[in-house]
Amino acid sequence: MLCGHESTVQRAAFSRDGSRIVTASADGTARIWDTAAAKTIRVLRAHQGSVYTAAFSPDGSRIVTASEDQTARIWDAATANEIAVLRGHKHNVMSATFSPDGSRIVTASYDNTARIWDTSSTQEIALIRGHENSVASASFSPDGSRIVTASYDDTARIWGTATAKEIAVMRGHEHGVFCAVFSPDGARVVTASGDGTARIWDVRCATMPTKQLVAEACTRRLRGLTRLTRDEMRLAGYPDDMPEIDVCEGVE
Repeated sequence: MLCGHESTVQRAAFSRDGSRIVTASADGTARIWDTAAAKTIRVLRAHQGSVYTAAFSPDGSRIVTASEDQTARIWDAATANEIAVLRGHKHNVMSATFSPDGSRIVTASYDNTARIWDTSSTQEIALIRGHENSVASASFSPDGSRIVTASYDDTARIWGTATAKEIAVMRGHEHGVFCAVFSPDGARVVTASGDGTARIWDVRCATMPTKQLVAEACTRRLRGLTRLTRDEMRLAGYPDDMPEIDVCEGVE
């Protein structure tokens, strides 16, 4: 049992090698723990509000935290020294995570945006805007080329990391979407929602333009692949001589 926080523990995550755990708490701190000893190694103090998430960088040398105080912060995992404060969001920062290569961080906020940050310069490099309500989470695809966001506007969306442009909208949930993550091979996304369901999406539809008919086809509640009609393919911009294709599934 890991005891030490003085309020709700809201998130816990292992380092990649499993030797350490980082926890985030409503007491305004994050803690680093030795997994084998179940003892606190370091306490990360600086946030001026509840800490919602904490995560290690891929190499385990840094930690990123997200907080009610409208900031994310980068820490040295060995010393617990604060490296940088990521300022720019206008409301609670609910999520922060490193890219697979550690060069980027993506944050999600109740200000309806996600933001991409360069971890070397610690500067914001892109603003992801398009959701119509709070963004609850944001995370990278395994190759780092895409980001998936989950929002209280009842959608999840996929974005290009390099462009911060919307690639696809996953519609179908009947309540806010709290979490969305890619599968290890990057081929699917799983979403979790206040409507009492989790859904699996085939992200091959992310190669298409974001058109309404395509989005609707991608979110039909089928237990198999959705086949686009010839009219839907034409509206999506595919050539007339292209064979009919299966694009995605929304499995409830």
